[in-house]
Amino acid sequence: MATIVTMPRLSDTMTEGTVATWLKKVGDKVSEGDILAEIETDKATMEFESFNEGTLLHIGIQAGETAPVDSLLAIIGNEGEDISALLAGGTAAAPVAETPVATETKQESPAATPAALPEGVIVVTMPRLSDTMTEGTVATWLKKVGDTVAEGDILAEIETDKATMEFESFNAGTLLYIGIQEGSTAPVDSLLAIIGPAGTDISGVADNFKVGGSNTATAKEETKAAPAEKAAPITQEAAADGQRILASPLAKKIANEKGIQLSQVKGSGENGRIVKSDIENFTPSTSSTTAAAAQPQETAKAAAPKVFVPAGEVFTEEIKNSQMRKIIAKRLAESLFTAPHYNLSIEVSMDEAMKSRAAINSVPDTKVSFNDMVIKACATALKKHPIINSQWREDAIIINHHVNIGVAVAVEDGLVVPVLRFTDAMSLSQIGASVRDLAGRAKTKKLLPNEMEGSTFTVSNLGMFGITEFNSIINQPNSAILSVGAIVEKPVVKNGQIVVGNTMMLSLACDHRTIDGATGAQFLQTLKQFIENPVTMLA
Repeated sequence: MATIVTMPRLSDTMTEGTVATWLKKVGDKVSEGDILAEIETDKATMEFESFNEGTLLHIGIQAGETAPVDSLLAIIGNEGEDISALLAGGTAAAPVAETPVATETKQESPAATPAALPEGVIVVTMPRLSDTMTEGTVATWLKKVGDTVAEGDILAEIETDKATMEFESFNAGTLLYIGIQEGSTAPVDSLLAIIGPAGTDISGVADNFKVGGSNTATAKEETKAAPAEKAAPITQEAAADGQRILASPLAKKIANEKGIQLSQVKGSGENGRIVKSDIENFTPSTSSTTAAAAQPQETAKAAAPKVFVPAGEVFTEEIKNSQMRKIIAKRLAESLFTAPHYNLSIEVSMDEAMKSRAAINSVPDTKVSFNDMVIKACATALKKHPIINSQWREDAIIINHHVNIGVAVAVEDGLVVPVLRFTDAMSLSQIGASVRDLAGRAKTKKLLPNEMEGSTFTVSNLGMFGITEFNSIINQPNSAILSVGAIVEKPVVKNGQIVVGNTMMLSLACDHRTIDGATGAQFLQTLKQFIENPVTMLA
């Protein structure tokens, strides 16, 4: 008897999924445990295995298509079995033809049908590399026009809203055309490239794709205009104050090509670092030129006092939102407006922690930070207060008895939260090494999607920036997040005497649906005890 297979819920926050690749086609035999398809969720691309045996009779969601959870994904049954009744039975997804669609179909332009293409020519479009991706940026082309491309070769590195990912070719031939230049951004399904036999005339293909209403028209115009926009390479001048100018390698490359002096650009990245979007949105200001021309005239005039007349140039700058920034805005807004937040703050003494850290770091090849000690203390305290390590659902509160701590890391385009799995079982030195590894790969966009999922509690530390106290927004589906401030030397009272001490502020943001005020306060008291007396974490 035929069995309907629906789009699975592969993560607790998943509401829809995208079929990345079908590993079986209609007519194939399927055994229990066989991998049917790779499905992209809101967090990662995961293999989906069959729980049934039989023949794959129908595919309801083609490769590259997105559908809600529980939509009709496939039908498995006996070979030759009549499934018309199942298809007409009001399934969640509208039935489509059973003829399998090859991977190349996803890459072909809707405007350029196979009949209109020269023989052997394939149109490759901007891929959807995650289910939240609506547009992508070509970071680097690894092939150039005229190069031979084999199936499986890496064509380009593409920046999505989550990471920079390698995009491989599903076709073999010669790279005949590039539709999106390095550093350019285009919507999903825009004309990315054309592959075919060497020497094939593909001018009509590109034009047809443009006429078809695709956003590739803009990309193509940018391609043609690129030579006029580029200027001769220039020598970058030093900053006026002699300080080093912070800029990403891609920003430097684009600035040199456009003839832009980095010293004139205001950086929007961390510590004023100049990033790609700053160069792309830079407009040369005439104010400095005007001021320079006006200076000799003002010097020549008599030094008679004049009434000041406000004058100047209204200057604004527009920075396009990256996909990461859009997702951050969406997720944090959802968290703040759905979870009733409240914050609890506590001041802890760091004198003993400072002594313990100095002793630990005296061991060869060992390096532990204060943040590592806070993470270890949190993991130990969460085992004693499991309700803090929970998540809210409409029908129940889920208590997590495993401790996976997410560590907020600031990157060039926003914020990512890599996860330390089973943190309570890790030593301080293991936590330190893992945090350095994850943070380093986060800043170079080399984290894997599964390394950013599954957290049960989050720690955010801005102490290194001199921030003494702040409140964070909960990283759902967690129920709490700890904000860690800077260590401050200040007068404190000990044994009735005013002495110099070192303190640190901790702020716990809680979801009132799962954590009551007294429960959060008890957790902070336990955390304070562990941090102020690190040896107690060993008990």
